[in-house]
Amino acid sequence: MTGRSGRGIGLRARQLLTAAREGIRSAEERRDAEERQRPGVRLPPARGAVPGATAPGGAVPGGAVNGAAASGGPYPLDEPAPGSPGAAAGIVPRWLQVTGGWAWRLLFIGIALYLAYRVAGRLAVVVIPCGAALLLTALLQPLTARLHRAGLPMLAAAWCTLLGTVIVLAGTITLVTIRVQAEYKGLVTQIRHTSHLIETWLAGAPLHLKTGSLQHLSNKLLTYLGQHKSVVAGTVLTGGQIIFEVLGGIVLMLFVTFFLLKDGEKIWAWLSRGFGPEGSRRAHRAGRAAWQAVVYYVRGTVLVAAIHAIVIGTTLTIMGVPLVAPLAVLVFLAAFIPLVGILLAGALVILVTLATKGWIAAVIVLCVFVAEDQLESHLLQPLVVGRIVRLHPLAIILVLAVGGVVAGIPGAVVAVPIAAAITRAAPELRRRYPVGAPAPVRGDSGSATPGAR
Repeated sequence: MTGRSGRGIGLRARQLLTAAREGIRSAEERRDAEERQRPGVRLPPARGAVPGATAPGGAVPGGAVNGAAASGGPYPLDEPAPGSPGAAAGIVPRWLQVTGGWAWRLLFIGIALYLAYRVAGRLAVVVIPCGAALLLTALLQPLTARLHRAGLPMLAAAWCTLLGTVIVLAGTITLVTIRVQAEYKGLVTQIRHTSHLIETWLAGAPLHLKTGSLQHLSNKLLTYLGQHKSVVAGTVLTGGQIIFEVLGGIVLMLFVTFFLLKDGEKIWAWLSRGFGPEGSRRAHRAGRAAWQAVVYYVRGTVLVAAIHAIVIGTTLTIMGVPLVAPLAVLVFLAAFIPLVGILLAGALVILVTLATKGWIAAVIVLCVFVAEDQLESHLLQPLVVGRIVRLHPLAIILVLAVGGVVAGIPGAVVAVPIAAAITRAAPELRRRYPVGAPAPVRGDSGSATPGAR
């Protein structure tokens, strides 16, 4: 009842306002007609009247109600009839119309992204190797381009690059496995010795603490290490499905990497051809900028990760910590997850150092990690990566959080390069250049697109 009475009051107020407007306009038109009847007075024609035309009896065409007769209805010409599109546009505020337009567009985009996420989740065995292949291509493509410029055919250059990568990966995995198997017994012995020293120190003066809980935790850790040696060594994967998925993913990654190195430019040209002439040029410029950002990010991250692994490996070797090679490889891989990865890997390295060499060695390793972090933040990242990839630390944390929630560790690895590619490609999509003018792209990544020759 309240809503109906409110609508009735609003309709009545609108009718009164319209009647008042009509009375004012009628009075003005009558006054203008009287002025025109006076000799020597010329006034502009009334609103809605044709210049130079008069109605019989001196009346002004369209006069009485602002041209109501000419408009074919009782509503003024400057007010749309109820129910018409113009009336709806006048009732709905402009900001609400804009908000509604953006809302349904964003809703459509959200639905499309959700469907893509569901499809990618079902095809994770294919999507993850393809994403890894893109990052690997960004790392290896400059080498392939240099071999091609040196005189090798593109096929031979791609094969040489891929075979060299396979040899390096196989050698690293073999080295890690051998070192874990050789140093595992020493690791268990050192952990048992260090835990005994810590228990003795806590039980003595001046603390005199009970060490039953610590001894129980130490026994559980030693039991776990003794029962899961093959898992730690990385030599056995439980479950035939996991074996086939991992091997299939590696083969697919290498397969996709080879063709991206060999025919990346042709593949990108075929993909961008469907956008039309202008859209194809803009897509090419945006793809060039995005690919350059990914190349710089991957190359810079690999360099920073290598420096981390070398410094930590050297430090652990000097102090005699076991499992140097596996821990160095872990630090290298963790560097691909900015900010968060190196913290987790550093915590594990410090924990192993504490369990095997005591708290003094652990403090030394902690100081080395802090010094490395400062070196990376103030020197390596700005010089190596910051020229092309400029993301605020807060943006990196948010992107990593979203990527980790959506796709776990693989999502955290690819989240930052995706964000960097988007931030570089979006301005190129909005910017307009003269037809035929090349898009200026800063830096030189060695190629414009995957497989550029």
